[in-house]
Amino acid sequence: MDSRHKALRLLALATFSLSLFGCAAVPRAERDPRDPWQRVNRTTFKFDMGFEKHIAAPVATGYEDAVPHVVRLGISNFFDNLSYPAVIVNDLLQGQFKWFLKDTCRLVVNSTLGIGGLFNPASQIGLPPDDRDFGQTFGKWGIPPGPYLVLPILGPSDVRDAVGQAIDVFASPTHYTPNTLIWYTPDAVDTLNDDARLQPMLHLVMHAYNPYAFMRHAYLSQRHYMVHGPSRGNPAAEELKELQGAGK
Repeated sequence: MDSRHKALRLLALATFSLSLFGCAAVPRAERDPRDPWQRVNRTTFKFDMGFEKHIAAPVATGYEDAVPHVVRLGISNFFDNLSYPAVIVNDLLQGQFKWFLKDTCRLVVNSTLGIGGLFNPASQIGLPPDDRDFGQTFGKWGIPPGPYLVLPILGPSDVRDAVGQAIDVFASPTHYTPNTLIWYTPDAVDTLNDDARLQPMLHLVMHAYNPYAFMRHAYLSQRHYMVHGPSRGNPAAEELKELQGAGK
């Protein structure tokens, strides 16, 4: 799954945190051992928020106004389906053979009955979506995440997941098309479609007491859960407790 889809889940988690504790919660101490590059990260985060506010958001709003919901849903389904070969590869790499069979069936059903992935009949017959990626696979293999990292335009990550995202690019079917325009156009349309869905949650994150701290929490918590499942050892869960206590 590409970084924009990942960002959608992260923003949803950040929004959930905001709804629990409100925007007045004071973030934990500025110095965080998971974020040794905080000064650079904050600069990049500020750039990303400016880009979203002044460029991505206006374009996404215009796109949402001009393109009917049913068309946007079809585009979303199409690109979700296009990402599934990489998901299936990661099923195998993680030894998730049950999900390998389910995801393969989902890809076949949506690519045929769903007319190239424009529709999503697989979910209606008990084949739910999955979102495994190479960063998650590296975590399952025991590779540590490394320092927290904010990437220009792409948003929150860490060293392990940044490498995984690069591999995700090469795993995309569009990467192997001979025409550069064909390669980049789907990514641009996919990004535009995701930005339209991101806007309501992005608005809440930007109005948090400390948007940077909330986004960092959202990313670390979500990725820890994807790799390890629910556990008391989740460092971001401890941050969430501190945020809750500070907001009382």
